Amino acid sequence: MDAVRVALLREVLAGTEWLGATRRFAGALRGSVVSYGGGLLLVGTPAYEPWHLAAHLVDEAAWSGTPELAPTLVRHDTRASGPGRLPVGLGRIEAARRGETLLVVTPEEVGGPLLERVHDARRGGAKVLVLGPGEGELVSMAHESLAVPEGLELDLDTVQHLVSAAAGENGVPVARGRRRFRDRLARLADVLTAPPPSRW
Repeated sequence: MDAVRVALLREVLAGTEWLGATRRFAGALRGSVVSYGGGLLLVGTPAYEPWHLAAHLVDEAAWSGTPELAPTLVRHDTRASGPGRLPVGLGRIEAARRGETLLVVTPEEVGGPLLERVHDARRGGAKVLVLGPGEGELVSMAHESLAVPEGLELDLDTVQHLVSAAAGENGVPVARGRRRFRDRLARLADVLTAPPPSRW
């Protein structure tokens, strides 16, 4: 889905809760990865790997000048990798630590090895975001979640387009720790050259 289609979709959804919800979730995603300088892990299920979202986030990272949005796609089956791709297996999730973000995208509740590894990542200090099921153990583990249960007017693929587009929007810059001297000087120049406040 290109930028024009996303804009049309946003126009159709104006007045619904979807635009605000996807922007809040995307803001949490962007804020998490930008403030730590990257470290975004993206994982789905064995039956649903979010290749499409990974590709859109890579594009948004390039277009917005925010390289931290480019994810590492974690695969359930590392034997089947695409051309030029190094397969990253589920072990990468349990090795996640503070400063990293894990985004889990799934159309349904998960269990077993994936749930255990997400729990390990959270215990290690990683921020966990979930896009998909509205309830369950995975959602209760998440720091942020956006529910896309089946039967709604939007499907999971469409919501992923809205989230990736919103994550790439350039809004107010996120603070990146201590500001450099040049940043402080530019801020001071803005304050000094601003017109005086109106007294009306």
